[in-house]
Amino acid sequence: MTDPVALTAALIRCPSVTPEDAGALEHVAALLRDAGFRVAWIERGGIRNLHARWGDAGPVLGFNGHTDVVPPGEAHAWRHPPFAAEEEGGYLYGRGACDMKSGVAAFVAAAIDFVTETPPEGSVVVMLTGDEEGESIDGTRAILDWMAEKGERIDHCLVGEPTCPEEMGEMMKIGRRGSMTAFLTAYGTQGHSAYPDRARNPLPALVHLLDRLARHRLDAGTRHFDPSTLAITSVDTGNRATNVIPGEARAVVNLRFNDAHSSGSLSAWIEEEADRIAKQFGVGIAARFQISGESFLTPPGPFSDLVARAVEAETGRRPEASTSGGTSDARFIKDICPVVEFGLVGQTMHKVDERVAVAHVRTLAAVYRRILDDYFSGGRLD
Repeated sequence: MTDPVALTAALIRCPSVTPEDAGALEHVAALLRDAGFRVAWIERGGIRNLHARWGDAGPVLGFNGHTDVVPPGEAHAWRHPPFAAEEEGGYLYGRGACDMKSGVAAFVAAAIDFVTETPPEGSVVVMLTGDEEGESIDGTRAILDWMAEKGERIDHCLVGEPTCPEEMGEMMKIGRRGSMTAFLTAYGTQGHSAYPDRARNPLPALVHLLDRLARHRLDAGTRHFDPSTLAITSVDTGNRATNVIPGEARAVVNLRFNDAHSSGSLSAWIEEEADRIAKQFGVGIAARFQISGESFLTPPGPFSDLVARAVEAETGRRPEASTSGGTSDARFIKDICPVVEFGLVGQTMHKVDERVAVAHVRTLAAVYRRILDDYFSGGRLD
């Protein structure tokens, strides 16, 4: 049996802060090779990614995750060194313990034991990236591009991100909201604050625009999604002088949106508002957009039901099918197959003293093993 807790600890000890791998992927690759997986490395943009496949026939069940982590911050603020993987009181401490080296360890352990003990009629694929916490340009996207070039496919995919808010087994994700950022710049004419008539202050126009955007109710939610949100995250002029009217002012707005919108429709709305207010105030306003992903949904059906049954069997809880939270690499995978996310309780991810309950890691591995057993048994999705 492959111990998912020992594997989690080994991965935590690799300080794989994006884009560094620090040996994490190679450690997993060695275990998968020994179990008969064919390992391929996909490198792009300085990022190393792993694709491993056991079997040649269909159906093909894929697992996706990442071994990169966010920086730990000041090490002295931690109860235990952030890359020491110390265990205390039933918890394993370290950066990545929750997000998501434990999830990777759980599905890798489950996959290895499954193909070793009960070789299926079908294939199991493991996809791991080192670019989920970064720009996410050369990670899972690169793996999927490589798969398309090689004619590789998966029929269904499970992403092992933390999905449970407080209790193990309470939630799985069947979709995610879209995410986009608007960078707004208002242009005027710089001048002395004692003579405002000789300047053209861009700030009133920008403030008015931000107020309009923030007060607007985007929607009341849809069948599977909560209401869309807009948050003002930055306002800046770069002006250190108290007696100078700035010639330029900037703001940043972040939107999380449901399937009532697209990044295109929201961009058009913001540009329309900006143009109207720019004319009203006699200034210029430019908008630039960064799209992290569109909203998506894997409609409830046989695959999500299979995952939910496995979770309930191992945890005693029927998971809620949710679309809440931020973004994940599932937003890329949904373009090639149905995708569901299920993982651990995410309360400590990205925090000082990030940790995972040891018992939960073992439970998660059991959930993934049951999913594998059920998926490849007769009539798995009928």
